Amino acid sequence: MRDIPDTIDAVADLLAGQGYVCGRSLATVAFLALRLGRPLFLEGEAGVGKTEIAKALATGLGRRLIRLQCYEGLDAASAVYEWNFAAQMIAIRTAEAAGMADREALKSELFTEEYLIARPLLEAMRPQDGGPPVLLIDELDRTDEPFEAFLLEALSDFQVTIPELGTIRAPEPPIVIVTSNRTREVHDALKRRCLYHWVDYPDFARELQIVTARAPEASEALSREVVGFVQRLRGEDLFKKPGVAETIDWAKCLLALDVIALSPEVISDTLGAILKYQDDIQKIEGAEARRLLEEVRKGLAEV
Repeated sequence: MRDIPDTIDAVADLLAGQGYVCGRSLATVAFLALRLGRPLFLEGEAGVGKTEIAKALATGLGRRLIRLQCYEGLDAASAVYEWNFAAQMIAIRTAEAAGMADREALKSELFTEEYLIARPLLEAMRPQDGGPPVLLIDELDRTDEPFEAFLLEALSDFQVTIPELGTIRAPEPPIVIVTSNRTREVHDALKRRCLYHWVDYPDFARELQIVTARAPEASEALSREVVGFVQRLRGEDLFKKPGVAETIDWAKCLLALDVIALSPEVISDTLGAILKYQDDIQKIEGAEARRLLEEVRKGLAEV
């Protein structure tokens, strides 16, 4: 376990050590969240690296990463705990077979830690060997307002209540990262509880740094073409623009194919690595891929 970095540059270096290249503003808000013990709310398009920063922080700090993947219909009980009903039924039948008649005694035995299955929020409140964990609450915008209200209360006091056991409070607050793809607006009350940062698509220079860090086997020339092409794609009228994750995936796919330089044919054959909708692929493949590649090479030659 490492101590919390004491400077913004140290946070940037810690993230860079895990292959996560970020700008000064993101490093600053991450530093403040760590130093002040405040949740960090990251919003932005899918694939820009919101989830990855939680993974990088957990690895860099030597902390456990606990992930709560949000989805429509997620409720407080599913996020906190559940009882192991199968084990409880076996215990009931065993007690009945042994002639145990004291129902109250049996009830007190059934609702104990032995039969409790901890879900991410409860797990994050418990003491960890390596220090407070990193709690990633991923894609909060997929849930509904009642869960947001519950989460606001849980993050305010860093405690959860289990009716059969009572209130469990974190001895030390976890490091909390909340992400949203902004498919809907998250309530202001929750955002005010957090430090906020909009994670945008990186510029050419930073995205090139990211590809170099995550796909170091790629030549500089290929990496520049890959990044340049993806940056051009984001300027097109697409249903879903490719994120940084897709840029990295594409570079790795090209390496697996032993591609040295982009060509319209290679681009058309591998568009599925960066575009995830058929309408977008049909719009770019063929002559359009050739046009964009020519523009990319012209732009790179002028730099």
